[in-house]
Amino acid sequence: METVIKPVAITRDNFAKYGDLICSNDVQPIDINAGYAKRFDNLANVNTSLNDGKTIISIFSALKRSFPMKIDMMEKHPLGSQAFMPMKETTFLCFVAPSGDLPDINKIQSFIIPPKMGINYKPGIWHFPLISTEDTSFLVVDRKGNGENLIIHKFNKEKIILEYKKNPPQLSSGFNFKD
Repeated sequence: METVIKPVAITRDNFAKYGDLICSNDVQPIDINAGYAKRFDNLANVNTSLNDGKTIISIFSALKRSFPMKIDMMEKHPLGSQAFMPMKETTFLCFVAPSGDLPDINKIQSFIIPPKMGINYKPGIWHFPLISTEDTSFLVVDRKGNGENLIIHKFNKEKIILEYKKNPPQLSSGFNFKD
């Protein structure tokens, strides 16, 4: 049996059970640097301290994915959150399932993350690795330290396909400097 998943536009509400949508929409900024910059605080809950983990910042260089795309595995990081922010304006996708011993195929969802936005997975959320719609780099904030923080589940019998067509409806993007 084949399961086809089509991504939907992401919102803070529809992504909340998986993590945080990182954007400045509806966030009151603080003026800093003598008015030459605005600071948007507390956009994601970085959670990396279990088992004395430390928070690290990395850059992932991602290759463009082709669609439709076969989903043959999912992974989770039980000891820490994991945030992805594109380093240029681009659309990317995420493919998630709620935390649990195994990913629940009946609860899988996929989201379209528009330009100027990122995501932060909560610890233990099942997800497919980074799904970029073009070759680009991402700033990644996650955990380094002791303990098993990568669990992989391979879909051996299930046939799961992610369908995506370019130019779907987009959300308005954040990080503007309007008052």
